[in-house]
Amino acid sequence: MTLTLRPVTPADAHTIAAHRYPDARDLPERPVYAAWVAEAIKGGLYLGFVLEDGAEVIAGAGVTLLHWGPTRGDPQPWRARVVNVWTHPDCRRAGHARTLVTACLDAVRSRGITRVSLGSSDMACSLYEALGFTPSAHEMTRTLPAAQAE
Repeated sequence: MTLTLRPVTPADAHTIAAHRYPDARDLPERPVYAAWVAEAIKGGLYLGFVLEDGAEVIAGAGVTLLHWGPTRGDPQPWRARVVNVWTHPDCRRAGHARTLVTACLDAVRSRGITRVSLGSSDMACSLYEALGFTPSAHEMTRTLPAAQAE
């Protein structure tokens, strides 16, 4: 097995969308996300990496850059959110996710970004804790109704 780690390009958008939406019930979501992620990569707001075995992508991870604005005690206006961490089921438990998330953290650190968040499954919590992430209280969200066209 010869593994290659490389940065994602807009040409990887459909693969990234398939990682984000792997289930058949999610197929309608893929084209919209692929279009968004291709533009975000072009615009520098999505950074990511894939791990290839030959020509096959066996794992991937990315970060979305968020222009958050300065906050009390932190004048740095950017935040990063780790997203789309995926490893082919046959290749799990080999350190690939760790390699990819570390590459993402290095990429955001090189841009001066110091605040990074992520959502985690129970299966991945120990990995993220080993990489220095700490669990936090639950997030609260609200969905606002769409604005009415005038």
